[in-house]
Amino acid sequence: MITVKNLNLTINKKEILNDINISLDGGKIYGLVGRNGCGKTMLMKCICGFVKPTYGEVTCDGEIIGKDIDYLHCAGVIIETPVFIPYYSGFKNLKILAAINNRIGDEQIRITMKKCGLTPELKMTVKKYSLGMRQRLAIAQAIMEEPPILILDEPMNGLDSDGVCEIRDLLLEFKDRGCLILLASHNHEDVKVLCDEVFQMEKGRILK
Repeated sequence: MITVKNLNLTINKKEILNDINISLDGGKIYGLVGRNGCGKTMLMKCICGFVKPTYGEVTCDGEIIGKDIDYLHCAGVIIETPVFIPYYSGFKNLKILAAINNRIGDEQIRITMKKCGLTPELKMTVKKYSLGMRQRLAIAQAIMEEPPILILDEPMNGLDSDGVCEIRDLLLEFKDRGCLILLASHNHEDVKVLCDEVFQMEKGRILK
């Protein structure tokens, strides 16, 4: 469970987030919707521990992010545009990332890439990837260790209609396994098909 309590964020005297209070449970998909600049991405960064709130707190299973634990280490994350090493293949990029936690081996990386519609054996470097391939690789890095939490900022960006359907099915599989998923999307169909609960954001506030 993730709980956001009385969370406020001010940067350079500008109020970014105002009194956010939400609770998120495993086995559900939550949507964040709203116009660009409404605070969706910054809220995700605060939940992950990448940005420290001005006041208020985020807890994960009772542990306070930024106090008891530095960041949400049990989560797979896509926020804004993920960066990969451009002159390595997709497989090699994922292998380097997997080495940080050393939880999975080459076979799990290959399985994940195939699930995301990528070919593990492809020698093409990431700098030659299309936008859709880069997005599939971003999703692969988020899910490859099968984390219990997924924080996904516009995960369908750049995907064609077939890709969108494949990733929707993949996210529903994770939900069925008990994963907690928070996603931001401008696509109303994604929200309608995937989300159990939706939070409308406007000017740094949540209008449920």
